[in-house]
Amino acid sequence: MSEPLPGASAPGATATGTAAAEPSAPPVDPAPAQPADLLHPRAVAARLRPDAGLVPDPAGDPPAAGVSNWNLPNALTCLRLLLVPVFLVALLAHGGASRPGRWIALGIFVAASVTDRLDGEIARSRNLVTSFGKIADPIADKALIGAALVALSALDVVDWWITVVILAREVGVTLLRFAVIRHGIIPASRGGKVKTLLQGMAVVLCLVPVDTFALTILEVLVLGLAVVATVLTGLDYVVRALALRRTALGRRP
Repeated sequence: MSEPLPGASAPGATATGTAAAEPSAPPVDPAPAQPADLLHPRAVAARLRPDAGLVPDPAGDPPAAGVSNWNLPNALTCLRLLLVPVFLVALLAHGGASRPGRWIALGIFVAASVTDRLDGEIARSRNLVTSFGKIADPIADKALIGAALVALSALDVVDWWITVVILAREVGVTLLRFAVIRHGIIPASRGGKVKTLLQGMAVVLCLVPVDTFALTILEVLVLGLAVVATVLTGLDYVVRALALRRTALGRRP
């Protein structure tokens, strides 16, 4: 029997085995998206899909089992509700002409707004979400901003039509939120966060008892942006609520 020549492949060796022993080529990074790619209809549709640009809605957090309603987040929410009449008394003191009263009202509004931020973060981080908190928190938010706008309109600081538009949106969205909750949770949009920030900034600027041309221009600008954001986010919420309802009804057997 003859032996294989040096360098010859052994019997049974295949081209596949030889190829497998060769080192594989390094992966090639995909080319970055070009501006034209970003304008492609599929790319645009992906950015406009219902869950694009959304953040979790606190109302969607399930209540923690066995957690008492007597906890810190709920206490902060109740404190915010209790501060509303105190805020009104300070703001309307002497017909709204009291500068110390306006400064006190400003401090109360800022403090209450801070509790709005804290109670939700504490409830989620410490697993203290309760059904009471999920209902009371949005009520406290609307009560604070609503009381501030109504009082400022009564003092002729904010036009009444602005107050009516903002309150109609806030009450309508809150009722719609609870109306469709059996179908699912509508995540809060980033636009909603911007709307809340602009509303708070507008109220703060209107509460400052300083009358300067620059401050007046800033008040009008921020208040106008708050109204635009309020209307647009309200319409967006209605559209998403109707879409959620249609989807839920379509899944029924």
